[in-house]
Amino acid sequence: MADTPAEIVRLDGAEKQFGAVRALAGVDLAIRTSECLGLVGHNGAGKSTLMNILAGTAAPDRGRITIEGRDLTFGYGAASAHRHGIRCVFQELSLCPNLTVAENLRIMHPALSGFGWQRRAGRLITAKLDEIFPGHGISAGEIVGDLSIARRQMVEVARAFTVTEEPLRLVILDEPTSSLDARAAGQLLAFVRQVVAGGASTILISHLLGEILGTADRVMVMRDGKVVDARPAGDFTRNSLVSAMGSVAREEISADFASKRQEGVAQVRAQPLSQGDGRELTAFRGEVVGLAGLSGHGQTELLVRLATEGRASSERYHVAGPVALVAGDRQSDGIFPLWSIARNISVRSLKALSRGLLIDAAREAALADDWRRRINIRTPDVANNILSLSGGNQQKALFARAFGSDAAIVLMDDPLRGVDVGTKQEIYAMIRAEAAEGRTFLWYTTEMDELRHCDHVYVFRNGRIVADLARDALSEEKVLHSSFEEAAS
Repeated sequence: MADTPAEIVRLDGAEKQFGAVRALAGVDLAIRTSECLGLVGHNGAGKSTLMNILAGTAAPDRGRITIEGRDLTFGYGAASAHRHGIRCVFQELSLCPNLTVAENLRIMHPALSGFGWQRRAGRLITAKLDEIFPGHGISAGEIVGDLSIARRQMVEVARAFTVTEEPLRLVILDEPTSSLDARAAGQLLAFVRQVVAGGASTILISHLLGEILGTADRVMVMRDGKVVDARPAGDFTRNSLVSAMGSVAREEISADFASKRQEGVAQVRAQPLSQGDGRELTAFRGEVVGLAGLSGHGQTELLVRLATEGRASSERYHVAGPVALVAGDRQSDGIFPLWSIARNISVRSLKALSRGLLIDAAREAALADDWRRRINIRTPDVANNILSLSGGNQQKALFARAFGSDAAIVLMDDPLRGVDVGTKQEIYAMIRAEAAEGRTFLWYTTEMDELRHCDHVYVFRNGRIVADLARDALSEEKVLHSSFEEAAS
């Protein structure tokens, strides 16, 4: 009988509290060599807090940390975690936007010093990017702040897997594919299996349950700061995993999508800047229109232009009604980090909440609290700062901002990245209900399952619309083919 693999790290009885919120309630965790542990749970279940403790960026209120049999609880931090080969790819990227890709590598790897360190760092990070993400198109000398969120995610991943003086024993991947398209996500998950086969270990956190079941060796389920299930991945099905998380698995896609293409004048008309053949995107009242294709091919740029220029009714853009944008990159384009949850939700509705020159605080609080309940934002008080919420709950606040406003048209820039499956089901239903009332949606998403909730889908490639698919003609094969091959003229 084969020996049981040795433990790399163990947490015993980890507890953590943030004010009135109990993030962890006595969690035990053990990671063995050569395994990929899948970690799942709803937003606010405690996953990211647990990983921050393991990575040394947060200290537990109670509990013990043991690495390779040594008790390192006292004085454990990010530096000691790194020395022992533990790295973390954070859901909220930790790169310095004003530095180059190579300079960001040196922050994690201080051994890169002395004459010529920038060249060495550049070679290392480029080689690792080439290994994980062939065809990435990232230069080591580029300023990180100039990269798209998907390419920043690639740099963050490659930096964590780069080896200099310290060993590489465990890499924590917190929603690593949330900003990546299907091709890049597949490249990363294949690399994860290679790393595990080579003797290192990974923890994979993802709300895409197919990624967990297809990549992990073992799955641990968290709910309300506790571990509620832990078994080999092969013992779970998607439905049993959803059930363990505390959600009800149900059919998410309505079979009855009535066509609205013949119901009057288009609410939105748009032609991408690089479109030379006159093909344009149209969206009618009450439609949910999907924008598909590989990331970085003009979908976000089109949404931003519609949000900023559409009401001017130019030759290329026309939007017939007020607009709200739900940003995918919430840290850069979504939340106001110094404001409360209530103010972040109400900022799109200030005119409706004002009495004369002043905002009615009671009406503002009522609006925020109503949407807190409706969209299940996990907080005891909407007066708390927005950063007191988990990443997924911050994203819910952005949905509340849009849905609670007077916007006739909602633009969504891949907004469900990092949102748990139960909340996704709720938001899908809300989108359909809002569309039934006449609200129009333009929805850029990198997930095929989400495109199936759309009435009509446009596929983008190199800034152009290359396919125009009605829902009854939509298939994953058609979207992928259009994404990689130029449409016939």
